[in-house]
Amino acid sequence: MTKKHFNFKKVTLILILLIIAIPVITFSVLKANKKTIEETAKPSDTSNSSVKNFLLLGTDGRKNEKSFRSDCMIIATLDMKHKDIKLTSLARDTYVDIPGVGMGKLNEAYFWGKEQLLFKTIKKNFGIDLDKYIQVDFDNLSNIIFVLGGVNVDVKEHELEAINKLIPESYENCTYKNKGKMKLLDSTGVQKLNGYQAIAYTRIRYSDNAINRDARQREVLLSVLKDLKNKATSSNEKTIKELAPYYSTNITSSQMFDLAANAYSSGAINNVKQAQFPIIDDVHVKGGTYKNAGWVWLYDLNSVDVLKDFIFNDIDMKDNDYLKDNSKIELNY
Repeated sequence: MTKKHFNFKKVTLILILLIIAIPVITFSVLKANKKTIEETAKPSDTSNSSVKNFLLLGTDGRKNEKSFRSDCMIIATLDMKHKDIKLTSLARDTYVDIPGVGMGKLNEAYFWGKEQLLFKTIKKNFGIDLDKYIQVDFDNLSNIIFVLGGVNVDVKEHELEAINKLIPESYENCTYKNKGKMKLLDSTGVQKLNGYQAIAYTRIRYSDNAINRDARQREVLLSVLKDLKNKATSSNEKTIKELAPYYSTNITSSQMFDLAANAYSSGAINNVKQAQFPIIDDVHVKGGTYKNAGWVWLYDLNSVDVLKDFIFNDIDMKDNDYLKDNSKIELNY
C-alpha cells in the first residue's frame, strides 16, 4: 500500500486517540503511579476474527495508593466486517458478580485484581472476551488535551455553571507549562476548550447524571477525531511521541500497526458508533441503593444479548428486537 493511500502515522495517531482519549479526559488531574508499557500480552481466542475488542481504562488512583477503582470502562471494537468502530461505555455502578469476590459494582473488580480480574468479570457477566487494554496515567490529563490543541464541544446552558465551578481545581492541578492564566467560560454553544477546561467539562456529573457524563466523554473524543482528520500530517510523529508517556498498554507496536492498517483498509476509521450498557430505559434497568453495594444499576440479564449484538453483529441497541418484548426481563437481584 502506497503512502498516497495509507498514511500510517496519521491513522496510528487516530487509533491512539481512539484508544486513550475518553479515559484520559474523564477525571480531574489525580496523582497515580506511573505505568510502563507491557509488550507480552497473550493473544486472545478471537485474534484472527474480523471483530477485535480491547478495553479502555480510566482509574481513580491517588499518589501512593496501590489499589484503586476503574471509574471509566469502555469496550473499543474494531469491526472490519461491518466497517466501523464501536465505543461501548460500561457504567461503573453496574451490579455484577466479581469472580472470587462476590456481588458488587463493576468498577470494584479492578480494585481487587487489576485488569485481569476486570477481564474475567466482563467475561462472566457479559460473555465478552478481552485481554488487551489501555490505561490512563493521571499525572498529565490536561497536558494531553493541550498537546492535541484543545477540543471543540457544544456547552449546554445547564453545563455552563457546572464547568466553571470545576475549572479552578482543574487549572490548579494542571502541570502544563504554557497553560497561561485561568479562564472561565463566558458563554454556551460550540467552542474550543483547552486542557484544564476539557477536564472540567468531562467531570460534570451533578448537573444531570453519570450517563450524560459518559456522553460528554464521547463528544470530546469524536471532536478530537474529526479535527485530526482535517489537519496536516507533518506533526503526527511528534504528537505520538508526546502522548506516549501519558498512557500504558499491553498492545504492542506491531499490534498497533495491524489495528491501524485494518481500520484504514476496511474503512472502519470513518464510521464510529456509540453505545451504553446497561440500557438506561427504566425498563431493562433499575437504579438505586441495593443491599451493601451502595447505589447500583440492576440490569436485565437477558439484555446482555443486546450488548453482544451491537458489538459483534452491528445491530444498534435501539433497533434490537429483544427490546420490543418486555416479557423476558430478569433483573439481577
